[in-house]
Amino acid sequence: MTLDPYVALGLTRSATADEIKKAYRKIARANHPDLNPDDPAAEARFKDAGRAHDLLKDPEQRRKFDAGEIDATGAEQAPRRYYRDEARRPENPYSRSSATSSGNPFGQGFDADDFFANFARERASGQGGGFGQAAPGDMQGQDAQYRLAVPFLEAATGAKTRITMPDGRALEVSIPEGARDGQTLRLRGKGEPGFGAGPPGDAFIVLDVTPHPEFQREGDDIVVSVPISIDEAILGGKVPVNTVTGAVNVTVPAGANSGQILRLKGRGVKGNSGKGDQRITLQIVSPPQIDDELRLFMQSWRADHGYNPRAVKETS
Repeated sequence: MTLDPYVALGLTRSATADEIKKAYRKIARANHPDLNPDDPAAEARFKDAGRAHDLLKDPEQRRKFDAGEIDATGAEQAPRRYYRDEARRPENPYSRSSATSSGNPFGQGFDADDFFANFARERASGQGGGFGQAAPGDMQGQDAQYRLAVPFLEAATGAKTRITMPDGRALEVSIPEGARDGQTLRLRGKGEPGFGAGPPGDAFIVLDVTPHPEFQREGDDIVVSVPISIDEAILGGKVPVNTVTGAVNVTVPAGANSGQILRLKGRGVKGNSGKGDQRITLQIVSPPQIDDELRLFMQSWRADHGYNPRAVKETS
């Protein structure tokens, strides 16, 4: 479940844009996966902060979230249950609490929540003009919610898929480019049938993005690890690297180190402010077998050029 973005950044809703930026940078530095390789909790904090910053740094997205128009993933919220508080007031003759004490003109079992919510939605959508113009019993159908497993690459690049509803209907769903895990898609008029001449409800599709064995998503960035050989690290060269849209050749600089990060601009996923980047973490991998030639070469090299990398790190 995606955290409230303010909670993820340790802020209140009155936080300024500068405070949001500073809080994100502080959490990102402290919890970056490269600095905490075996700490899933730190990784989760890093990802939550990235998602929160992506949403709150955009003034319009932040306004919509604060107004309850979108959720923490940026997806449109399901309609609220209008008139709920009014319907539950004891003095309201149609409330549940007064149904048995003062008589309920709609009969036993009448649900004031559903009645007023559907009435408000009909008014907002132009269905009928109020009690006088709508036929008795005409009400909008209930909304329906479903979960849909989406492969990582389809969520990153966008796709179309079909799902089968419980009643056997086939429904085409467009997965938007850059879709996030837990994001909700709203399909208007694809919910439960209406009552009488009432329109159908809406369908809300919650996306479950399945993990990928090679790619990880951090905010709008794609993160991968790429193994390189000793000679590639020393001499540099071109190595193939997979991206979400296909393989590209990446230049490894001479003298590269394990843990060094290369960046491919615009090779991430689509977000609120354009596409993110792809970050490539280099990992130097020794040959599976050390033969005599390599061993003798390294012994000779160490005799004349040996150095202590730990001492270099300590004095830097």
